[in-house]
Order: sequence, then structure tokens, then C-alpha cells
Amino acid sequence: MDIRKEYLEFFKSKGHEVISSMPLVPDDPTLMFTNAGMVQFKDIFTGAVPKPSNPTATSCQLCVRAGGKHNDLENVGYTARHHTLFEMLGNFSFGDYFKEDAIAYAWEFVTKNLAMPVDKLWVTIHDSDDEAFEIWQKHIDASRIKRFGDKDNFWSMGDTGPCGPCSEIFYDQGSEHFNTEEDYLGGEGDRFLEIWNLVFMQYEQTKNADGTITRSELPKPSIDTGMGLERVIAIKEGVYNNFDSSNFQPIIKKLESLAEKKIDESTIGSYRVIADHLRANSFMLSQGILFGNEGRPYVNRRIMRRAVRHGYLLGFRKPFMSKLYDTLCDILGSHYTELVEQKDYVKEQLTLEEERFFKTIESGMTLFNEELANTKEKFSGDIAFKLYDEKGFPLDLTQDMLRDKNLDVDVEKFDELMAAQKAKAKASWKGSGDAATDGDFKSLIEKYGENEFVGYTSITTKSKILAILDENFKEVNSLEKGSIGWVMLDKTPFYATSGGQTGDIGALEDEEHVAIIEATEKFHGINLSKVKVEHSNISAGEEVNAIVANRGEVAKHHSATHLLQSALKMVLGDTVSQAGSLNDASRLRFDFTYPKAMTTEQIDEVEDLVNSMIARGLKGEVEELPIEEAKKKGAIAMFGEKYGDTVRVVSFGDVSVEFCGGTHVRNALDIGSFYITKESGVSAGVRRIEAVCGLAAINYTKAIINEMTQVKAEVKNNDAIAGIKKLKDQVKDLKKELEDAQNSIQTPISEETIGDTKVVVDIVENGDIKKLVDDYKNGNEKVAILLIQPKGEKVMLVAGSKNTNVKAGDWIKAVAPIVGGGGGGRPDFAQAGGKDVSKVNEAKEAAINFVKENL
Repeated sequence: MDIRKEYLEFFKSKGHEVISSMPLVPDDPTLMFTNAGMVQFKDIFTGAVPKPSNPTATSCQLCVRAGGKHNDLENVGYTARHHTLFEMLGNFSFGDYFKEDAIAYAWEFVTKNLAMPVDKLWVTIHDSDDEAFEIWQKHIDASRIKRFGDKDNFWSMGDTGPCGPCSEIFYDQGSEHFNTEEDYLGGEGDRFLEIWNLVFMQYEQTKNADGTITRSELPKPSIDTGMGLERVIAIKEGVYNNFDSSNFQPIIKKLESLAEKKIDESTIGSYRVIADHLRANSFMLSQGILFGNEGRPYVNRRIMRRAVRHGYLLGFRKPFMSKLYDTLCDILGSHYTELVEQKDYVKEQLTLEEERFFKTIESGMTLFNEELANTKEKFSGDIAFKLYDEKGFPLDLTQDMLRDKNLDVDVEKFDELMAAQKAKAKASWKGSGDAATDGDFKSLIEKYGENEFVGYTSITTKSKILAILDENFKEVNSLEKGSIGWVMLDKTPFYATSGGQTGDIGALEDEEHVAIIEATEKFHGINLSKVKVEHSNISAGEEVNAIVANRGEVAKHHSATHLLQSALKMVLGDTVSQAGSLNDASRLRFDFTYPKAMTTEQIDEVEDLVNSMIARGLKGEVEELPIEEAKKKGAIAMFGEKYGDTVRVVSFGDVSVEFCGGTHVRNALDIGSFYITKESGVSAGVRRIEAVCGLAAINYTKAIINEMTQVKAEVKNNDAIAGIKKLKDQVKDLKKELEDAQNSIQTPISEETIGDTKVVVDIVENGDIKKLVDDYKNGNEKVAILLIQPKGEKVMLVAGSKNTNVKAGDWIKAVAPIVGGGGGGRPDFAQAGGKDVSKVNEAKEAAINFVKENL
């Protein structure tokens, strides 16, 4: 049975709209990852936006709990049911049906569609929920309904907002399999497995000034449910551990065929960790979450490195994760097609990250084991930090390795070192960093719905100001001269920031008013423009001319970005994928996956390809297509974006076809010239190209021409290269003359012989003392030499030794501190710098004493 399909079709038959899984990166600044099925409906539940036309929905949502508040990482591999990534089935009612139907639907699906035996099922409710108790008795005997308190059976979104009691369905896996002291309903054991949680949102919770909480009845209560797909699959297949189900076993079996150590009691944990982490890493990569040192990419890296460490325990010394990927696609690729579509790219990224970690894991394990041998109570925080900083071991990986030893890390010391090293990854992640915006958006949607964007066909239009908001997004009737706020137009030509394209700027004009549009953004589907009032007040209800000012140059850079991506794939290979972009009127920035810096030849080839595409006059075409048809056409999708059934596809001839909601030129010729101004690294495996076109390209070339004109004037030669070469030759000749002059006036250097060794210690005013030391070493069989040279306010020291007991590095270390410096080197050659010229004579005496004591 395809339980996912069965569930969605069941609720579709009950009138629910089937909603696809939202991206793992949520549109919510308070969350690191999408961690529950209700996340994409949060604004509906909180009342930030009105309920949709169909007030019921169902989904199978990919969720990650491996960072921030919701973090199951440390439990993965050690329990039967924890995962970093899992699928949550859910059905939702937004003020439509409530407890009666929610309970009936759940019971029908579990007992009829899933055919779970009633004598294996138990139900829990909140201890105050008599209504749920009465409803449940229509389906199950009262003796199998248990009441629990707030800890187990009450849900709230926070201190404020919708909340309510829960009812959970449990499956009894049998006392013959689980019989510890915790294996009772409500205990921590695995005998009674929670499979479905029904949340009855019936209250609005408020936190008062004195800290107390009050709850009031919601006028239209709602339903939020969640059922873990992995758990249900395990139950239906008659296994007692999720990892023993068909969701994981093919991966584990494939891994066993590759590993040196086969599955037994000591290795099964490592097998399970790798199978779980492969899923999380693969889905994150397929949605554009790369590996990095902060935020979500850092979580992805932590998960990968935990998997590689367990692979190391199984005997792997080279990348192995990508060899499991095809098996994962066999399991989940038919439903989550992005896994198959991004196969080559994901495999490449997995392998690159494994290679990075395998380079340091051997020395890291050596350091770890050395410290472990000396650890009695707590593992050193200094070593844990060194493992993190130098070997790439996240703290929780070190903690994981100590788990079997029943040892803790000195986290306080680790945190102290982390705080001191400000350049490293943040110790805790608070959210995406985006500003959370509250405002009167719900009332705007209820009054006007979403406004119409007409900017694809026109950059000027006659519009009516439907509503005005102040800087805090609160609705007002008007804005005074000099003030700043936001306007909602009935028809707007202003493009709102999205897809890497910056929002439009421009103006609102009529006979009396002029207001400057400084930015355009979308809030809950409403297109709003930020306005600064230049002249007399503007008011809601007025008609204005809306004029876009920057569209042409932005469109040129956006279209050039599409051509750039195609050129990069031609030059670097099809595994190149977009990892971010920015397009405005003056530049473009394109981040893409590639493991190393591009060569000058590759950069030139990409630039030439883009300019050839422009010169060919490729026609820009825009189509609205069913998503499957767009994919068949070869359209490139942006990672992590959620697309509807119909998508907008932008094409340029036969070289570029992409999903895109942005604005573009009608013909590539309109882009003008294209120049790459910079290629650089963003993070491991991600490169960045910055480029200009259109007017920005003209300004770029004019600046270069002006700079070249100045260079020619400075070198006094119309052939700038020849002029510079001539200057370099002159500088070289002058340096040689200066060196000869210094050597000619060089004072004699004092020498003495101690035994059969020539000893030279002196202060030298002029000349190259490094060369002097080398000359003495080359001209003598046994020599120890240390020269000191004051240069302005600094001091230079150079020492050499040949066939003597004096080690130059030790000699320098003994003398340099006297002149306020430090340095070192090899036994035969060393140098140092100092900053106290007044102590050179004292340093000379110390150098003489050292050499006499050590010869």
C-alpha cells in the first residue's frame, strides 16, 4: 500500500484540497526549517490572513528537525523513531469542521483504510476535554480512552495565539516485544507508539501584563493534525523500528554491501545514522541548501559530518554517500521528483563535502583518542574547540563520540573559546535573520483581495490607491508631505522583490501630487510599494499615474543572468546549479555550485558565450505552461521554490529555458554588452560571478578607458604596456645601483674564531644581511653568524649556522625578545623582526654570550 497516496486521496474524497509539500526553508523568520505540516498554514491559523476559499486542506509535508528549537539530531540512530528528516501527513480545517469530523475521519482512515485492529488502538485526550471523550465513545470503548494534562495533551503556538487540547491515537506494539518500566501508555518506552495527533484549536491565548495567561473561545475553531508516515509504514510492515521498514532497509542493505564491517549489534547504530542522514542531506541539497559554516548550510554540514564519522567507523576512508543515492531515488524519487532531477548535482555535492572531511578526519580522530586516554571526568573544552576549528568536527559530533563512553565535554570552556573567535559560526541560530513584519494585511485581503500586477506589459498605468499603510504597516487614511509609508494600488506596474530581482522604484503622480516609490515588496500576496511623499498629502481613494523608473536596466541584468547560467553549464558542465542571485539596475550577481575557482580562460569563454548569445539577437519568449509540460521542455527550476500547477517559463532562443516570474527584455540584443567584473568564492563548493550590462557596462568601459588614459599620461607613452615595462626596468636598475652603493660603503664585519669555528656577531648598518649570512655559510666550512640591522624604528635579525652545535632558530628566539621582537626558523637559518632600536647593542652582547655557551 502507498500510504502517502492513500492518505491524500482519502482526504481529497472528503473535500480537502491537496497541497504540495512546502520547501524546507520556510517563509517564516522564526524557524530554521519547516518542522511541521502546519507551518505553511500558520498565517491562516493566527489570523494574519483570511481563510482560503476551500477551508480544508491536506498535505504530506517534508520536515527537518535538526537545528534551532526543534532538534532531534542527538537521538537519531539511538531510538526507533527519531529522524532528522521525516514526512508528516496532515489534514487541516480553517474554521470549518471541528472535533466531530476530525475524530471520525481519523478513525475511519486508521481502522478501514489502514486496517489497524481496534484492539491495538488507544486514544488520549486532555483531562478537561469532556466533549472529545463523548465523541470518541462513538468509535472506541471508553476504557481505551485515557486523560492526560497540559504536558501531553495541550498545544499552543506560543504565549499568545491559537491553542487548544489534543487527542492522540496510539498503537500498542505488544508487551511481548516491549516490557520495560516505561512501556505504559504515556511512558517513554516504545510499546505504545503515537501515530496521530489531532489538535483542536478552540482558544485564543493572551499573556497579560502581570505574566498570567488567559484563554477565550475562538468564534470559529480549527483543526491541525499530524501523522508520522515513517511510523505508520513500520506498523503496516510489522516491524518495531522505523529503520527496519522498506523506507530505510534498501539503503542499509546497499551500505552493508559497500562497508568493511557488516551489521551486528555494535555497528547497527552507524548504519541507521547514515541511512537517516543521507535522506536529510539529499533533500536539503536538492532544495538548494548547501554546506557551509552558518545557519542552515552549517546544519547540513553537521549532519553530513556525523554520517561520515559513522562511515569511518564502518571502515570507509573515501566518499561513499553518493553510492547510496540511487537507492534513495528508488524509494522516494517517484513522489519527490526533484531527487531524480537533481541527481548529478546532489551526488557531486555529497562527494565534495565527504572529500573535505575525510582529509582531516584521520588526524581529528587521533587528537580525539589522545585526549580521551587522558580524560577522567570531562573531555577538554580546549581540545573540543581545536577539533571544531582545525579538524572540522562540530561540537555535537564530539559529544556523539563521547556518548558511548558516558562522558561530557567541558562546554563552558568550548563556548568561551567560540565567543572569543568572532569570525566563526554562531553558537546558536535565532532564525533566518529576516525582520518579522506584522500589520493590517488580513483586513486588506478581506477588503480588496490581492491586487493586480500589470507590469509585465506596461511600466505606466492609471491606478487607484486602495489603501495606505504607515511605516509600521497600520492602515491610515492619508500620508502627509515628507512622511514615509506604503501604498496598495488596485493595478500596479511595480514589480515586487522576488526571484533575485529587486523591487521596482518610480513615482506616483497626478496634477497636484508627486510621491516617490522607493521600493516594492510582497506581503501575504499583496503587492505594496514604499512611498515617500514629496509634495502635498496623498489619500486613499485617489487616482494616480504609477510610473516605473528602473525597469529597463533591471530587466537587462535579469535576462543576462539567464544567459550566464546557460553559458556556465556549457563551459563547466551540467552539474552547475544556481545557488542565489541578485539583479538590479547597476549589476548582477550570480552564485553557482562549482568546486574550485574558474580559470581566466573559463571566465573569458563564459563572457564570450554570453556576448555571442546577445549578438545573435535571441528572442525572449514568455509562456504560461502546466508544470509537467514546462519540465518536459527542459525548463530549469530554482532550488527550494514551490511551484503551482501552472508556471511562467522564460526562454531565449534555444539556449535558455527557465521557470521565472521576473521581468525581461524582449530580445537579447537589448542587453547590450556584457562584462564579468569579478569571480570569487562564497563558501565551499559555491562560486560567485559579478557582471554588468546595459548602461552599467557602458559606464564600466568608460571608467576603464579613462583609467587607461591616465596611465598613459603617467608613463608618458601611448603604449601603456611598453611604458610600464620601461619603468619596471628603470626601478630594477636603480635597486641594483642602490645595493651596490650600500655594499661599497659597508663597514667591516667583526669576526673571531672559536676552536675551529668562525663566529660572526655584529650590527650592520647597510646591505642585505640575508645575503651576507648566505655568503658566510657558502664561504666557510664551519660558521655561526648572527647579524643585527637597525632600519628606522625597526630591527632586523638574521642568523645562520653550518656544521656547528648552534641552532639558528634557538639563537634567534633567545635574542629577538631583547629588541621587542620574535621569530624563529630552521637550525641552519632563522630570522626575526624587532621594534626597539635602542637595545641593539644589548642584543649583540646576548648573541655573543649565547654562541659561546653553545659551541
